[in-house]
Amino acid sequence: MKILYIADGRSPIALNWIGYFCDYGHEVHLASIYPCTPQLNLASVHIIPVTFSVFEASGKEQTPGQENKALQPGWARRLVSKLATPGLRTSVRHWFVPLSLPKAAEQLRALIAVVQPDLVHAMRIPYEGMLAAIALNENQAPLIVSVWGNDFTLHAAATPLMVSYTRQTLRRATALHADCQRDLHLAYRWGFGQKKPARVLPGAGGIQSAIFYPATAVEMTEEIPTVINPRGLRAYVRNDTFFKAIPLVLSQRADVRFLCPAMAGERQAEEWVKRLGIGQAVNLLPHQNRRQMADLFRQSQVAVSITEHDGTPNTLLEAMACGCFPIAGNLESIREWIVSGENGFLVNPRDSSQVAQAILEVLDNKTMRNRAREYNHTLILERADYDKVMETASAFYNELYPNQIISQ
Repeated sequence: MKILYIADGRSPIALNWIGYFCDYGHEVHLASIYPCTPQLNLASVHIIPVTFSVFEASGKEQTPGQENKALQPGWARRLVSKLATPGLRTSVRHWFVPLSLPKAAEQLRALIAVVQPDLVHAMRIPYEGMLAAIALNENQAPLIVSVWGNDFTLHAAATPLMVSYTRQTLRRATALHADCQRDLHLAYRWGFGQKKPARVLPGAGGIQSAIFYPATAVEMTEEIPTVINPRGLRAYVRNDTFFKAIPLVLSQRADVRFLCPAMAGERQAEEWVKRLGIGQAVNLLPHQNRRQMADLFRQSQVAVSITEHDGTPNTLLEAMACGCFPIAGNLESIREWIVSGENGFLVNPRDSSQVAQAILEVLDNKTMRNRAREYNHTLILERADYDKVMETASAFYNELYPNQIISQ
């Protein structure tokens, strides 16, 4: 089968999904709006840039141990990092990226004419799904659109043009893949036909147990009280709440350490650490690949993911698979995975004292941690195992293009 993915070619989420179909020998092509050199067995890779895409900080994993920062101008990354907060960067993209989509769609349309794909899969609504909807004619290949956590709640209604393109994308989509039930319901409100095919599956295709697994009994006996925040700096992550909770925790437990991947060199994170006087307990780390993240999860007892917008975060599932007790924002999508007080805690994303209290309760209650560890291990195997999820994804593709069987 000939599959064209329109995706962020730097994203481990997208590459984890795409890699499955590459491994089974299908002719897989990638169109990315960001410069990338993914280490997959792809038939071709094409960069179709939109406004700002070549200037944004990369730092996203392609394969373990490999980064692609060299693909982007160092001065541009530094300038963006120093002059713009995540919220400001997101707002600027909302206004200007849609303006560049029609021109980018011309390049994509030409690529589609050459590749002649049997199936097109856009892995996000903004801006990959929007780009596909503009470029792809109704009589061409079926279009699957993946909805990631914030496509509706954060992005869709941000500007009039974002509203228009979101609706156009859902009207054009032949089928939909969402990572939570909530987004499937929202898709119907935004114009996706209720009779069209749809599936709810983890965005990255699930959890690979060979990478994400719990710590051994020996490792657990040597535990240092450790909390990890795996989300980095994003517009919808309440890192201000997280950092304000740290001195409250330290006032009760001075031995706790906090790991913050993807925050090294970030001005905003450094300012929080300095202003709150918590440098002795906080380690701002560079971007980590998936195996490095798994190691950090196994070192930690608690994973804190405080967001105001989210679907099913892959880091949440990864943390749960590694035995971390999750503390997350009390959102509808997260409640599809966590029952507060049983296999995690759900908190007010704006309440630092509530976050601190939850962290302390988890660290002080090993029985609760062990019970949640066992429950979450079973939950991940049942609902998010990579092989099971991707077999379902293969069957979904077969429904849209029944002439070829694409599963193994």
